Amino acid sequence: MVRIRVLVVDDHRIFAESLAAALAAEPDVDVAAAGSGPAALRCLERAATEGRRFDVMLVDADLGAQVVPGARPVVARAVPDNGEDGLVDGISLVAGVRSGQSAVRTVVLAEKDDPRRAALALGAGASGWVAKDCSLQRLLAVIRGVLRDETHLPPALLTGVLRELTAARKHRTESERLVESLTPREREVLRCMVAGLGRKAVAERLFLSPHTVRTHMQNVLGKLGVHSTLAAVALARRAGVGPVDLAGDVVERGGQLA
Repeated sequence: MVRIRVLVVDDHRIFAESLAAALAAEPDVDVAAAGSGPAALRCLERAATEGRRFDVMLVDADLGAQVVPGARPVVARAVPDNGEDGLVDGISLVAGVRSGQSAVRTVVLAEKDDPRRAALALGAGASGWVAKDCSLQRLLAVIRGVLRDETHLPPALLTGVLRELTAARKHRTESERLVESLTPREREVLRCMVAGLGRKAVAERLFLSPHTVRTHMQNVLGKLGVHSTLAAVALARRAGVGPVDLAGDVVERGGQLA
């Protein structure tokens, strides 16, 4: 019998343990549970090292939401060096696992239907979005379905998710068009802005005078049609523009300068 290895990730211990116990009762399912994003990453890495990778990860959509109220989620890229659990929200965890262990299928478990967040989850690499209060048989069907490369969404969410994905694609296309209007130097300045560098730091990095950098920044804002650095950074992110690598090199994404 081919066994399915499932990792349940939820910071509500009773729910996580109850769900893990219910799934473990299935003859072809092996289950483990983690109470945070960093803990989940450690489980995944340890399992991969031992040659017993997980097949599916079930992630709480609100993971970490109550750990540090008001804190900004961070993208899960690696387990913190100090081994302590930090704040990693569910959708960021999906993105981190997608980039680090793409063979693991992820399904987001949600308290309520939310087309916008479901679209974000799919964009991050999730294969499904299901209600936490769905039946065990429904959840098992989703788990087995995503292993067949199926994507699972509640029918009531489908129209809203498609609308969100279409809008996001439209915004990205427009943002990309605006970024393409920048000169190479202006794009470099924009990448510095995305990295959070101020005018003086940009000038030092690019070996330019602060006055020249100020002119470039004004040109960037004008061409992008925005009135603040924050708005420019948000637009750049939508267009797929990433920050300069502060260690020295420009970050690349998808074969294009980011």
